[in-house]
Amino acid sequence: MATNPKTYGAMPTTGYMRQSQLIPAIFPFSSATLWRMVKAGTFPQPVKLGPRITAWRVEDIRELLQRGA
Repeated sequence: MATNPKTYGAMPTTGYMRQSQLIPAIFPFSSATLWRMVKAGTFPQPVKLGPRITAWRVEDIRELLQRGA
């Protein structure tokens, strides 16, 4: 999975990132692919922050990138 190293360095060390912050800034694929990967277990599960707010833990995203998935 190709990522933008400049964007990776600009990511916070902790916190949450919304889908719009991940695609296409960090991951070069579509929203449909993201959700397909979540369902398949190859992308971290998101966290529900509110009724209409879904986000991913930055720590999980960093771990995914370090694994080179």
